[in-house]
Amino acid sequence: MSIEEKADSAITSYRDLLIKKDIRVTEVIRKDYNFEFMAERQKEKVKVQVYFGKKGVKTIFQGDEKSEFFKSIGNLILDEPSLELKDQTIGEPEEYIGSDECGKGDFFGPLVVAAVYLNKETKKILAESGVRDSKDLSDYQIKILAHKIKDAVGDNFQIVRINPVKYNELYEKFSNLNKILSWAHSKAIGNLLDNIDCRTVITDKFSKKDLDIVSHSKHSSVEFIQETKAEKYTAVAAASILARDSFIRWFEEGERKNLNLPKGSSLETEKFAKVLLKKIGEEKLSEIAKIHFKTFKKISS
Repeated sequence: MSIEEKADSAITSYRDLLIKKDIRVTEVIRKDYNFEFMAERQKEKVKVQVYFGKKGVKTIFQGDEKSEFFKSIGNLILDEPSLELKDQTIGEPEEYIGSDECGKGDFFGPLVVAAVYLNKETKKILAESGVRDSKDLSDYQIKILAHKIKDAVGDNFQIVRINPVKYNELYEKFSNLNKILSWAHSKAIGNLLDNIDCRTVITDKFSKKDLDIVSHSKHSSVEFIQETKAEKYTAVAAASILARDSFIRWFEEGERKNLNLPKGSSLETEKFAKVLLKKIGEEKLSEIAKIHFKTFKKISS
């Protein structure tokens, strides 16, 4: 099946799906580089476009991104298996944005996402500085390298730190960790793209679905790539270090308040959390912990 045929098949399946959901849709129109149709509800309209080209098939939505109708169309289509991402293996681009996260498996502490833009010069500087996957580094090494990264890239990085209170609010809204991750990655990447003309974004793969930002029409010229073990790319490794550094700093802030919390979600963490819950109560615990974790269900039962 050609790329154009895949796009045609995708747009047809999206239209059929919306019809089954009793959403009014127009006929599919073929243009030079995409297929498209309009979804309508009263005065609200969302244009669904599927582009085809050398980089493959890409789905875009156009409309009022803040409206419930826009969000419902996006959620319906993005939940479809046909939009699952394939692992991609590429050579490291000369300039690109890389993003990664830290804290998603830790009961205590924040979820942090960082994004870093590198060009040929800054990529070389960071590679020579020893930037690599944060999981291979000690906390001391993380601090040193985080400082070097910030010195090298200047303002070309973004950190989104979701502290536990905000994290718990978002989880109540999304009821899904991957949706929170997609929101945070999209926010960090989007903030960079607002100020940098960059055509490639590489994210360490955490889901089979596209990031939220991929559907934004203003980024239709950007190639978004999700790849497993993407820390082999310098910008993704740098992002993982900045995210880890912010995560560590949150725990250090707690230590200054005489709150020495464990990292991870091990049995030791569970035992610690159970004692702490009895001491400070559920409301206070929700200010420092991710309460959707199984750990919380175990200690509160």
